[in-house]
Amino acid sequence: MRLYNFFRNSAGYRVRAVLNLKGIPYEHVSIDIRPPVEAQFSEEFRKVNPLSLIPALEHDGRIITQSSAIIEYLEELFPEPSVFPKDAALRAQSRAFAASVAAETHALLSMRVMKFLDKDLGLPQADRDKWQAQWAHKGFAALEAMLKHGPDTQFAYADYPTVADIFLVPQYYNLRHAKMDLSAYPRLGEIVARCEALPAFQKASPEAQPDYDDR
Repeated sequence: MRLYNFFRNSAGYRVRAVLNLKGIPYEHVSIDIRPPVEAQFSEEFRKVNPLSLIPALEHDGRIITQSSAIIEYLEELFPEPSVFPKDAALRAQSRAFAASVAAETHALLSMRVMKFLDKDLGLPQADRDKWQAQWAHKGFAALEAMLKHGPDTQFAYADYPTVADIFLVPQYYNLRHAKMDLSAYPRLGEIVARCEALPAFQKASPEAQPDYDDR
């Protein structure tokens, strides 16, 4: 398996965590998405993913894109250990939680969105910070509320990490890196701390990637 990703890409972080939790070996193929390189827009990478987005998983000559689809694919190929709860309702809830992270928070704060606000709309840094805070806190407040009505488990929906936790950790990492105050979300912080204590998440972290740098 070859995973096209980048150390600072949170969707790639999700997939790396799943690969590690399942003990699946893979090759890390770095696609530097930062200006001025922006390797995701190269002609070569467009053949991998015409949307110019990472991650992308190459396996047996086929390409799978979108982190949620890649994770479902890995789950079907390697069902144990599972990254989904055993109970059907909890499986649905964990998927809903993960989708809430991906669609309601991450999608509004991604690098291409922030770049558009800066370069195309010309918003000053203060306005971009306001945009980030608005959608980050709105999303995390909803996630915290969702878990108040969830099961009494070590992680979000089970006593082991599921897709809910796997999607949460990279987003929490990004907001923490941006020095946002996340103290209003104690349950989310508790879950992230449990995940980050596990070797699979430590190995998936941006700092552990071969293309990591601190720029």
